[in-house]
Amino acid sequence: MSAHPAAVAPVAAFEPPYYLAVFTAVRTPQQSGFSETDARLEDLVKDVPGFLGADHAQTPGGLGITVGYFRDADALARWRTDAEHRAAQERGRAEWYRSYTLHVAKVERSHGFTRAEDPQSPAGG
Repeated sequence: MSAHPAAVAPVAAFEPPYYLAVFTAVRTPQQSGFSETDARLEDLVKDVPGFLGADHAQTPGGLGITVGYFRDADALARWRTDAEHRAAQERGRAEWYRSYTLHVAKVERSHGFTRAEDPQSPAGG
């Protein structure tokens, strides 16, 4: 195990316009095969031209949130219509999700902030 945990950071801000897909879900107790499929889809989406990245979060109450970032509507459409992704969506509705929502938006403004490392702090050195 590493002495330093992996850095946690949101996907960087990009020059607009770009698109995002916000998928929020509550899962069922039946999760057989979910982790493997999720890992496969994470690898698969990286090969979509125009995919910019994804953020994931899980609330203590069980709400999962994934935000996928795409350079343009064509990139998002390629992901939406990918055959393996479509098959996973069907299985998700049949087995893994109690409920979900999907929101797609065009980003018109974007910016970010990263605190500089403080060399005097315990975490900075």
